[in-house]
Amino acid sequence: MLKYIIRRLLQSIPTFFGITLLSYLIMVAAPGDPVSLMTFNPSISPEVRAQMAARLGTNDPWPVQYIRWLIGDDWMQLDTNGDGTPDEWGTRKGILRGDFGQSFRYKEDPVKLITERLPATIELNIASLLVSLTIGLTIGVLAAVWRGGKFDGSTRVLAVIGDAVPEFWLSFMALMIFSAPLLGLLPMGGRCAPTRGGCPPLYDRLEYLILPVMVVSLGGIAGWSRYMRASMLENINSDYIRTAKSKGLSNRAVWFRHGLRNALIPMATFLGPTFVGLIGGSVIIETIFTWPGVGRLLVQSVTSQDYPVIMASVVIGAILTIIGYLISDILYAVFDPRIRF
Repeated sequence: MLKYIIRRLLQSIPTFFGITLLSYLIMVAAPGDPVSLMTFNPSISPEVRAQMAARLGTNDPWPVQYIRWLIGDDWMQLDTNGDGTPDEWGTRKGILRGDFGQSFRYKEDPVKLITERLPATIELNIASLLVSLTIGLTIGVLAAVWRGGKFDGSTRVLAVIGDAVPEFWLSFMALMIFSAPLLGLLPMGGRCAPTRGGCPPLYDRLEYLILPVMVVSLGGIAGWSRYMRASMLENINSDYIRTAKSKGLSNRAVWFRHGLRNALIPMATFLGPTFVGLIGGSVIIETIFTWPGVGRLLVQSVTSQDYPVIMASVVIGAILTIIGYLISDILYAVFDPRIRF
């Protein structure tokens, strides 16, 4: 098992560089450039624009920019006071040595910007994952046990609806119904009410989580219930299930203690990458509900072509994806001891 994990880690190295290269090509191929967005004022002279482009390095060919981003630049001008002009010389080590540069828009370390918004994203996605898994797996087990019945048929219809309805449409409908103008029961967006001391504890602001968690969980419940039903049907007629029933065990013990454990083995394929979403953020949900997370930061960075923040998000996402699939392999061995041998 250890050799397999090491081999997978070595195979992930070219995958990582391939992801960063393709992402960088797509980013620099997008129309416009950061300098034009940062200097929208037409009174700014072309000379000043050229100086800013030279300082940021955006006027160099993309291979030079990519290599500089990877390995750094020994001597470059830094904007330490955030006024848009270089005020001292320094070094940039490159991402291979943990230096992601400075955000064009915020004048801060991109990793710092991401980590500041990480708690909000993790909070939203963990709550959504817990709701999705709890309800989805339970529905999947019961639909398999009562296959062909009314419960199974109705859950299949609801699963198709949950998969088909776009998140953005469902988000707007939820806001229109439960917030203004109809019921006005829940906040329109945000993570908490604006206060000087920051957000209060979670139990004091649960109303801000209800709508985004409900929207995100609907698709998750639909997916997990279908996966669980299919996996459970493969195990429900197995010999070990009949043996458990012949011992006089209750249906609940047979279904959830014996059937569920083995049915979770194929589900490990989906559990690993799901953990990536806990940190990656939901671009649509965070934008619509003005949730101050990583997904919303990425949208703002893309619209302003903030290259350092975009590429920092890509690098972190690539690493998390690789780790997510590695977790899937480990979960296989946890759920099925035969894989260890």
